[in-house]
Amino acid sequence: MNADLSSLPDDAVISKQDVVELATQYQEKIHYLEDRIRLLQNELFGRKSEKSYPDPDLQLPIFEDKSNHDPEPLADDTVVIAAHKRKKRGRKPLPDHLPRVEIIHDLSDEEKICGCGKQKDCIGQEQCEKIDYIPAKVQVQRHIRLKYACKNCEGVDDDGPTVTIAPAPVALIPKSNATEGLLAHIVVSKFADGLPLYRQEKIFSRIGVDLSRATMANWMVKAARCCSPIVELLQNEIRSGPLINMDESPLQVLKEPGRKNTSKSYMWVFCGGQPAHPTVLYQYHPTRSGKAVLLFLDDYKGYIQSDDFGGYDYLGNKKAIVHLGCWAHVRRKFFDVAKVRKKHRGKRGNPKGLADQALEYIRALYRIEKQIRQDQLTPGQIHQRRQQLSKPILDQFKKWLDHYTVYRSGPNKRLRLTAGVL
Repeated sequence: MNADLSSLPDDAVISKQDVVELATQYQEKIHYLEDRIRLLQNELFGRKSEKSYPDPDLQLPIFEDKSNHDPEPLADDTVVIAAHKRKKRGRKPLPDHLPRVEIIHDLSDEEKICGCGKQKDCIGQEQCEKIDYIPAKVQVQRHIRLKYACKNCEGVDDDGPTVTIAPAPVALIPKSNATEGLLAHIVVSKFADGLPLYRQEKIFSRIGVDLSRATMANWMVKAARCCSPIVELLQNEIRSGPLINMDESPLQVLKEPGRKNTSKSYMWVFCGGQPAHPTVLYQYHPTRSGKAVLLFLDDYKGYIQSDDFGGYDYLGNKKAIVHLGCWAHVRRKFFDVAKVRKKHRGKRGNPKGLADQALEYIRALYRIEKQIRQDQLTPGQIHQRRQQLSKPILDQFKKWLDHYTVYRSGPNKRLRLTAGVL
């Protein structure tokens, strides 16, 4: 805090109330900075999981305290545990759809002779099943196109062709020696199985196929261009649904024209369509600008759910769009504050802060969603369950937030959720 001491009067008299208020402000500032330091230390050295564990040092009160008239977090905190079955011991049976190859193990002719000299009779058998793996097999398709000619018309002037040949097979990539099956295998191995092209190059080399990563990368680029009509259909399918979930994840692209290798790019993910059969689409963009969302949404009307990234703020200004938040990001802010308070509960005198109370509301909502997933309900049943159980909790949570909300002064008022307040 910088102040011009020459502008202050020499005979100024400061009241005790001013001193107390000034000391209180400094004390709150110190507590705020201490909380920020603890939060940073926890980010560096603490656990990253957001799972909640019971505190063994926190004892429940023996007598109910009626002095605090603040709104209670939850009226009913009953945990409903779903019925479960005990797992069967032993090995699981092998899938029935796998083909069976019988291998018969028999005794030799000498072992079939009993000690008395008589021939032994077969009285039964014992079976056991083992899983076998046949390595991938690479083969070469030799396409033979037969030609036909009319010997009767040979040497005769005629407008029509005398030699005809069978048409060439349709290829996804013209003039390429890769079949559609090989292209599909490379794409699935890279994006679904997480195998980079340089690893696939080594795998193909082990089975005697010389296939460079540059060739495979060129094939994938051309195959992606062929899939552009399908991508457009997927985009239309996502925009036809009532809800779109979107998020962006940073990634690094090497040797991108006009950009450094250290430049940060983004992969935008869109999920939507019919609730029973959702569609997922990935789109690459070199920046995190909201223009990527504008190009995708176009004239979309409905609900959009995203995180608190500032690039989505303009969605709330569109009348045809209802912008929804993410409970995981809401919970994370309260969880950070709760972790900081847990380090110094004895200093503040309050064993349970407001952030812990907020987490109780959110945990109650998560328990309901977990039960919904276990019950495998239909979309209509999910809506009914949420209206019956989740909505009362949300209404009570809203009332609780309105009671404890503290705003910063200034033109841009934002909700302050810091350890110093919560």
